[in-house]
Amino acid sequence: MPQPATDENGHVEKIHWPSLVAAIAAISAVGIAIGLGLPLLSIILEKRGIPSTLIGLNAAMAGVASMLAAPVTTKLAHDYGVARTMMFAVVVASISGLGFYYAQSFWMWFPLRFAFHGATTTLFILSEFWINEAAPPRRRGLVLGIYATVLAVGFAVGPLLFSALGSDGILPFLVGAIIILLALIPIFIARHESPVLDTKPDRHFFHYIFLVPTATAAVFAFGAVSAGGLSLFPIYALREQLQESQAAVLLTVMGIGNMAFQIPLGLYSDKLKDRRPLLAAMAVLGVLGSLALPMLIHNWLLMAVVLFFWGGCVSGLYTVGLAHLGARLSGADLAAANAAFIFCYAVGTVVGPQGIGAAMDVVGNDGYAWALAAFFGFYVLIALCRTLFHSKQS
Repeated sequence: MPQPATDENGHVEKIHWPSLVAAIAAISAVGIAIGLGLPLLSIILEKRGIPSTLIGLNAAMAGVASMLAAPVTTKLAHDYGVARTMMFAVVVASISGLGFYYAQSFWMWFPLRFAFHGATTTLFILSEFWINEAAPPRRRGLVLGIYATVLAVGFAVGPLLFSALGSDGILPFLVGAIIILLALIPIFIARHESPVLDTKPDRHFFHYIFLVPTATAAVFAFGAVSAGGLSLFPIYALREQLQESQAAVLLTVMGIGNMAFQIPLGLYSDKLKDRRPLLAAMAVLGVLGSLALPMLIHNWLLMAVVLFFWGGCVSGLYTVGLAHLGARLSGADLAAANAAFIFCYAVGTVVGPQGIGAAMDVVGNDGYAWALAAFFGFYVLIALCRTLFHSKQS
């Protein structure tokens, strides 16, 4: 067991568990729904004969919604309260998620994606701000590791539900909507413990994108790889002659890898004065794992092993990047930086599905792996440059 952390005066730093449980439980319910929805929606569009480029374009709509929602989320939380804003977002996400079943025309999926992911973006920003505020500084990596682990459980359960429910009928959509609505319970219970934004940040929103570039670039790469990779992996697998259930199980294995590595990574990052070398190392492993996919796709067991470790590296960029961000800022600046963090994630979710889908159309199925490796490689360059120059601002 780790020893209790103390502050500069020798006092034990306490973890505010009620707040953490509320924020983590709420966002984990959303994680399950997203883990179910990403492969579900892609498979349905593939069955309808929609080209992968258009499927990627529709998935990229999620990023557009997130980019527009991120700058206004802090203002909404300041005006209406963190908990109230989160509860409203839960309702919007649930209704729009169920709406996909009733939207038979492809064009209708664009506003639905916008509403669903705009609402979930608000939930992610405010839950992570809540968690970062409640976490003691010297245990931030551990707390965020717990957050990422529970969230990874949600993302792992989502594809598993997909493999059990399939893609036919209203049932998978109804289950997803109900799971999202369950997030109302913990938020409502802990509504009086949510952080209060009494002041607004001094800097312009876009300033926060470049204030901690190693963190924001990490989440950009994570967004591109996770949104593009998860959305198009079922299609990649089906074109390689795998069954729907096999693809879903591989996604679950990846989610288990996410779950297994986050607490160890968080604990290890707490011991580091500079988290940037760790971020760069995980990105290097991401490059190697991506390039190995075409060679392993027909060896199911080896593929599962690689995806287990690769999944940990992918989500580690998010967890350690968020801890790096929280170590630098606090209060209203942290709330704004969290919004910028999610904004960069959203940019990644726009570029990722579109870039990976286009790569698959242009150079064939192997374009999936090459595009993933390119996103990881981009971050490796940025992280190494920041480490090399030892910027005081990052």
